[in-house]
Amino acid sequence: MYHREYKTINKMIFKEELSMKKKMVSILLTAAIIAGTLAGCGGKTTEAVNEEEGKVINIYCWNNEFRERVEAVYPEVKETSADGTVTTLNDGTEIHWIVNPNQDGVYQQKLDEALLNQADAAADDKIDIFLSETDYVNKYTDADADVAMPLADLGIDPDTDLADQYSFTKVTASDVNGVQRGSTWQCCPGLLVYRRDIAMDVFGTDDPEAVGEKVKDWDTLKATAAELKAKGYYTFASYADTFRLYGNSIEKPWVSSGETVIKVDQKIMNWINDSKEWLDAGYFDKNVKGQWNADWNQAMGSASKVFAFLFPAWGIDFTLSPNWDGGDGAWAVTNPPQEYNWGGSYVHACTGTDNPQHVKEIILAVTADKDNLLKISRDYTDFTNTQSGMQEAAADDKNFSSEFLGGQNAFKYFAPVAENIVIAPLSSYDQGCVELIQNTFGDYLQNQIDFDKAKANFETAIKERYPEITEIQWPE
Repeated sequence: MYHREYKTINKMIFKEELSMKKKMVSILLTAAIIAGTLAGCGGKTTEAVNEEEGKVINIYCWNNEFRERVEAVYPEVKETSADGTVTTLNDGTEIHWIVNPNQDGVYQQKLDEALLNQADAAADDKIDIFLSETDYVNKYTDADADVAMPLADLGIDPDTDLADQYSFTKVTASDVNGVQRGSTWQCCPGLLVYRRDIAMDVFGTDDPEAVGEKVKDWDTLKATAAELKAKGYYTFASYADTFRLYGNSIEKPWVSSGETVIKVDQKIMNWINDSKEWLDAGYFDKNVKGQWNADWNQAMGSASKVFAFLFPAWGIDFTLSPNWDGGDGAWAVTNPPQEYNWGGSYVHACTGTDNPQHVKEIILAVTADKDNLLKISRDYTDFTNTQSGMQEAAADDKNFSSEFLGGQNAFKYFAPVAENIVIAPLSSYDQGCVELIQNTFGDYLQNQIDFDKAKANFETAIKERYPEITEIQWPE
């Protein structure tokens, strides 16, 4: 899931830096990498798989989502404490859930500090599993850092054990050498989620196929936006709602490997220009500035005049549904104007784990077993990461319909989008670039500053975030 941008550590390690008060941690962790401390903390664990396991499995994450999935499908789970901090397995091993919020960089900061101490930590204090998000997975799968173990070192063969996963998720979880260092239960194709009552009022139908024709590409959607405006409705709540579709289609990474130059893709400029046009035309609600704020949440309520949102499965379940104050069946899904992916939580075995067998079992149970993943899809409406499983779900209206969507089977629409996703090239600077380009040009879109000032503000902000950046190149 997408969250706020975080300050992260030195480029030598993860190609980002921590906040100023954590500079010493950054320096020490850099030294540890140079000395091979992290890369060698426990070494390759293939030989350790058959050794005696530790008594505590420490899992670093930012919410309860992964714990709930483990509880749902890992057969060794016996019980979880009332406060959710400890899960006991049948053999007496305890999973300790170390949860820190993603916001303001807290999760990455705490994880990075623990990674610094991994080599010298007592066995039951070592990190065994940690999670990352698509926006910063590249930082932790870095081959030189070697903090996320190659799955092969656990005895997991990505070519066979994970053969059914969507290929772009496997690429995302791999280092530059193609070595897969993580796995995910999620695939996050996005759809257009719309209000049925507004569709009926404007188009005379709320049928997903008919509405899909009205939003099938950007030119068609622009004409539809004019129809919606004429009846007093906004197409989307905010200019930020469309960013992921443009950002997912960039042709080159924000920063190429080994370089210190940020290259702003033309697709990003297209988002800025199109957003300005749409905002001035009244197709967005000018009162909603960005996402993840009270105004944006309220735009999902029954009193809102917003027709649609662009969400993956988690967005419907975790964001739209809690903010909707009406009954079930008011919303439906259809195809987006452009295929896109938004988010994804990656599961990594931490180098130096003293629980390689348990870690292997958990990763396979939660991210590779099709029956388990289908159960997660049924129970949590997740679009999960087996191609054959999602094809089955798309054809099974009986077991995969959504009460919130009035009995609609959303998997029918998610599956073809997932099959056509080509993940945008990643870099360790993605979060900073994504956040700051939206923040600085948000001021421009709100008519607070002019275009050139927005560009200058982005250049200043990005160099403050990443002092090693030497240049920002804008498209001609």
